[in-house]
Amino acid sequence: MAASPTNPYSEAGVDTAAGDLAVELMKSSVRATHGPEVLGGVGGFAGLFDASALLGYTKPLLATSTDGVGTKVAIAQAIDKHDTIGQDLVGMVVDDIVVVGAKPLFMTDYIACGKVVPERIADIVRGIADACTATGTALVGGETAEHPGLLGPRDYDVAGAATGVVEADAVLGADRVQDGDVVLALASSGLHSNGYSLVRHIITGAGIGYGDNAADFGATWGEALLEPTRLYTLPLLRLIDALADGSIHSLSHVTGGGIAANLARVPPVGSWAEVDRSTWSPSPVFRVLSDIAGTPLEETEGTWNLGIGFLAVIEAGQKDAAIAALAAEGIDAWQVATVSTGARPAGAFEEGAKGVDGGAVRLVGSYRDSARGHN
Repeated sequence: MAASPTNPYSEAGVDTAAGDLAVELMKSSVRATHGPEVLGGVGGFAGLFDASALLGYTKPLLATSTDGVGTKVAIAQAIDKHDTIGQDLVGMVVDDIVVVGAKPLFMTDYIACGKVVPERIADIVRGIADACTATGTALVGGETAEHPGLLGPRDYDVAGAATGVVEADAVLGADRVQDGDVVLALASSGLHSNGYSLVRHIITGAGIGYGDNAADFGATWGEALLEPTRLYTLPLLRLIDALADGSIHSLSHVTGGGIAANLARVPPVGSWAEVDRSTWSPSPVFRVLSDIAGTPLEETEGTWNLGIGFLAVIEAGQKDAAIAALAAEGIDAWQVATVSTGARPAGAFEEGAKGVDGGAVRLVGSYRDSARGHN
């Protein structure tokens, strides 16, 4: 009897059947993100999105963003828990789009892995799809690539890109910011998706395993560190609409680089702001990690968000209305600074962050103790 023909691709370590099964497992969650503007099914070479809705704009501008999750995926891999990484990805990508006041339209994702484990891929994509639904974004396509020999069987990385739209005369940015504007902080859910190389260094150095119990958090270390990124897109879009007089002037997504560097990107050149540390207490996860490392919180300000996931620069008279509107969305917000265009105090400020010729920002004072929360 003749031997069954072999599949040289399978012998090289690529399992196309597993890839097909992964697509089948994720189909329903992806389809749940589709409205009537998405054409075609799951698995096409390209996703189709009906752009006729843009005809209702006077001058529509498309906004786009791309990002990944970084080394947070290493913790997901270590404890074999993959259902939250997708939300982290959407938070990193889609929440950048809302910074300019844009409404997200659609997103695509890319997963590179050493071995396709269908259930694992489906968990990741299900998390992406659920977060897309929560941000009003259609997940119109993606790619899962198996890279044996380049990545280990348990290894993977995720990335994505999204597109949104905003009316040209509604774009938020530095040109809208005025002297006396208030800077509001919007609370984060924890570490979000930045600074995990430092987190992993601290955990490894302390001899802690991700499966070990973290008494401070009532969970294992891995579970606590995988707390998903808070999604701000729809609450912020609703806030912009609620304060429709244009009193939201600029927004900043606090990601890599920390509070000062990201805030410095959104006010105009010549302006400055001092973020008052005493207005809030950094979340417990930051305090616990800093204590383990023996490092003051102030030394981590260029790495972690320290409890602030977004910043909004708004007209001072709208501060209370904005705080109340965000509270109704389940987001704690408080004033941390005021923008000034007057003479700048002496001392070092963060400015020119990430290539942007923006304002100057520094943090001042001491953090509030954990028992007192924030203003």
